Amino acid sequence: MSAAGAAGLIIAQYFIWVYAPVEVTMGLLQKIFYFHLPMAWWGLICFFVVFCASILFLISRNPLMDRLAQASVELGLIYSTLALVTGSIWAKSAWNTWWTWDPRLSTALVMWFIYAGYLVLRQAIENPVKMRFIAAVLGIVAFLNVPLVFLSARMWRSIHPAVFGSRGGGLEPEMLTTVFVCIGAWGLMTAAIVLFRTRQLELKSRVRNLFIF
Repeated sequence: MSAAGAAGLIIAQYFIWVYAPVEVTMGLLQKIFYFHLPMAWWGLICFFVVFCASILFLISRNPLMDRLAQASVELGLIYSTLALVTGSIWAKSAWNTWWTWDPRLSTALVMWFIYAGYLVLRQAIENPVKMRFIAAVLGIVAFLNVPLVFLSARMWRSIHPAVFGSRGGGLEPEMLTTVFVCIGAWGLMTAAIVLFRTRQLELKSRVRNLFIF
């Protein structure tokens, strides 16, 4: 999986820098879009995995589901951070401001704080049984904001483009192909990282248990 993800990202670079045309208005800076969009989408998908894993943990009490949720939150938060940063760079060129309280940006920032709080909470509770239960509940409740982030550009008046909506239909075919290639490549890498981190957390738990007498 890791090899497939790495190969996908290498292939994606060809599509980004060679195959996709340079956008007339923004020039080369527009190509940050091919990094911003996949990270934003896969960040949301990571949080959906947290939601599902949290439900499964409450049903089964399987620690594997808790570890999967933690791994997904960590990567989802990294993706969300990078999406906010790359989005700000885009905004400075497109809208002449680093930040605007647009519905998409505002809901994304709220989401970031919620999941950052999730990770802080996991570290603050010493009892592992209690921590897993509370984290699972928060992982379910926190997901309520995620659909708002995804739908905000369509639900409310927003300057943020809805890529595949009525306002996002201006992409050239080569650009659209590149978008899908990048989404696929980041998806492979996301799966590889989450699986690796989940396994790492499992090994960490086993090592810790060796020293508990």
